[in-house]
Amino acid sequence: MRILPFAISTGITAVLIFALSQKWGALPPVGPLLSPQEGFWQNATPISKNYSETIDLPGLTGKAEVWLDDRMVPHIFAENDADAYYIEGFIHARDRLWQMELQIFAASGRLSEILGPKMLDYDRMQRRRGMIYSAEVALKEMEKDPFTKTAVASYAAGVNTYIASLNKASLPIEYKLLDYKPEQWTTLKSAILLKLMANDLAGEAEDLEYTNARHLFSKKDFDLMYPDFSDSLDPIVPKNTHFDAATLKAVAPPDNMIKLAGVLQHFKEEKPDPDNGSNNWAVAGSKTRSGAPILCNDPHLGLSLPSLWYEIQLHTPQMNTYGASLPGAPGVIIGFNNDIAWGVTNGEEDVKDFYKLQFRNGRKQYLFKGAYRDADLRIEKIEIRGQKPFYDTVAYTVWGPVAYDNTFPEHQKEEFQFLAMRWKAHDPSNELRTFLLLNKAKNYDDYLAAIKDYQCPAQNFAFASRDGDIAIWHNGKYPLRWKDQGKFILPGDDSTFAWQGYIPQNELPHLHNPARGFVSSANQNPTDDTYPYNFVGGYDLFRGKRINEVLAADSQITIQDMMALQNDYTNLLARAAIPVFGAHLQKSLLTAAQQKYWELLLHWNQQSTPDSKAATVFQLVWNNLQSSIWDDEMAQFGEDVYQMPWEKTTLNLLIKDTAFHFIDNINTPEKETFSGLMNAALAKAADTAKMLEAKNKLEWGRYRGTDIRHITRSIVPFGAYHLYTGGGRHIVNCIKENHGPSWRMIVQMGDPVEAYGIYPGGESGNPGSPYYDNAVQDWVNGKYYLLHLFKPDQREDPAVKYRMILN
Repeated sequence: MRILPFAISTGITAVLIFALSQKWGALPPVGPLLSPQEGFWQNATPISKNYSETIDLPGLTGKAEVWLDDRMVPHIFAENDADAYYIEGFIHARDRLWQMELQIFAASGRLSEILGPKMLDYDRMQRRRGMIYSAEVALKEMEKDPFTKTAVASYAAGVNTYIASLNKASLPIEYKLLDYKPEQWTTLKSAILLKLMANDLAGEAEDLEYTNARHLFSKKDFDLMYPDFSDSLDPIVPKNTHFDAATLKAVAPPDNMIKLAGVLQHFKEEKPDPDNGSNNWAVAGSKTRSGAPILCNDPHLGLSLPSLWYEIQLHTPQMNTYGASLPGAPGVIIGFNNDIAWGVTNGEEDVKDFYKLQFRNGRKQYLFKGAYRDADLRIEKIEIRGQKPFYDTVAYTVWGPVAYDNTFPEHQKEEFQFLAMRWKAHDPSNELRTFLLLNKAKNYDDYLAAIKDYQCPAQNFAFASRDGDIAIWHNGKYPLRWKDQGKFILPGDDSTFAWQGYIPQNELPHLHNPARGFVSSANQNPTDDTYPYNFVGGYDLFRGKRINEVLAADSQITIQDMMALQNDYTNLLARAAIPVFGAHLQKSLLTAAQQKYWELLLHWNQQSTPDSKAATVFQLVWNNLQSSIWDDEMAQFGEDVYQMPWEKTTLNLLIKDTAFHFIDNINTPEKETFSGLMNAALAKAADTAKMLEAKNKLEWGRYRGTDIRHITRSIVPFGAYHLYTGGGRHIVNCIKENHGPSWRMIVQMGDPVEAYGIYPGGESGNPGSPYYDNAVQDWVNGKYYLLHLFKPDQREDPAVKYRMILN
């Protein structure tokens, strides 16, 4: 009788073992995931763990140590550069392997391999952007240079040494949840990572939107809505600076050849966040209390856990550098050494143009210069989890890959176009060399040599040295264009519309030890309109003005002052807009509720602090006003692609003339006035504010706040949510809902160098580690950590908590 229950129990057990070992839909096999020996339990890290250890690394050629401080920042001491990069690869992989690989899958259009068919359109777009192609081209340049070849090869070897040490139990938890294993790292993957950054910072182009706008608006209206320069300009190189005449000039085709090439677009192009940018500045010793220059930088990028950045120190006989590195690439990207500090902000220029082509025989041949020529057809095999692979054919032309055609995107309407992409990031270049040279630079001449051949994404390289120099270069390889070239889709069958060269590097906007005692950039225009070359880009206005306002007013600047400036909440958009509101608001028509919120704005100090209710009310009023001015015109696009005029443009138009013709709603018989729009905007805002206040969500930090999501954006428990933050897109403390200062750094170039920094995350990519998100709340609160640039004789420094001996 005992046999039957035993048989039933055995059968149930067998069924459970089978069921728990299978993958069901999107779920990983639950059995291995729950296993105490191999499952997620193994990813929990005790708070009391001792990180001191001795490790055998077969790729080392000399002795090495890694010191870990109280935040688990690694300080690598090696006998040569190759070993330092090898160890950096090993350490990056130890702490961030899954993040490193996911970024490569995302950049190269391979997410369908691990996430399934829902990512197919995204993967197709990445292939059509030529992301892998551009990395292949870049890697050839990197490997021509012995310096960068050694760096990327040594780095890849270090990553692979760590991967070889993994077993099922030690795999990062995301591999267990998604049920796959890491690949070997290659030098190409480091190149792909750098192209991912190029896409984030130089992948923006408005050709499609502006072409649509020119189909619907006159040239006069277009220039009104999308001007090249703002009236209240405060550029990187101050207004009225003398520029020598250009040595090169782009020659526009005859007027009768310039025609609008594209038809109306009926799909939305996926783009990086337009606020991907940064602040940086350097202050001369003549304006600081210590007498030493101070350099500051805070790049504004998408916020995620794990963080984009990873703090590290690299020490060899040839260098001693510290700063923010990118997991997946060797070296330090933003940082300092014993002699110099450097920081970067996005140049914001558009270096991507679209060309309309005429094809025949499918995608085999296209018309160019009066004859058909063969396209280079690249077959893209996209693996899809749980399904057969998808094959996409991408045609490469003289301009670059055909991003859009009669097969993609699927929801194009009948008026499809073959649009080829000419993108600077596709050209041979070696940007990594610039950063590796900056890691070792000792003075201004070394800085110039490092940035001289830098190409894309264009950056404002700020610099400060212990010698007392400060400088900034608006640096990159900018196409030589005639006015308005690059704003619209261009005819692709005529070589006349090609770029006619590049602006010479020595003629790019720059400053070296200016009389005002500081240099700064915050993604604003690099110059005023007297600069002899043409840039196409989308520039901020308000952050740069506020930074310059503060720096110009103080002559005894301290590190603490710079911390306060990086965390500054002053809203210059509100400062300029509220007087315009007040001048045209019909106050006698306000209800008691509306009057309450108007009084809140009227007595506001224009500080967008987390606890400010006025900051929320202002944003509600401004959004309503902006919509009432432009939405009727923009509705002509239907669901087609369009670009709303920038907020600075709307504000400048209102300051000059509140009766400009876009104030009138084209869909109503009566003629609207700005006063009417103003009262309606406040009324609507008051209604919303009343509802928010009833829910205790009117404070800016509750209404907007910030969520730092897990990098997958879907594993909710691995993120940090409802952070009580202030700031905003046009504010120096440029925090948004999922975006903001991804690394804050302040360096005073005295003897010794004194530096502080923070980023919203932690060194570990393991959600089970106490060093996964340990800095998030301190970042929210505007705190900083002391950055230790150790020397070899400081082995017993109290800040060194653990030591790894590497054999």
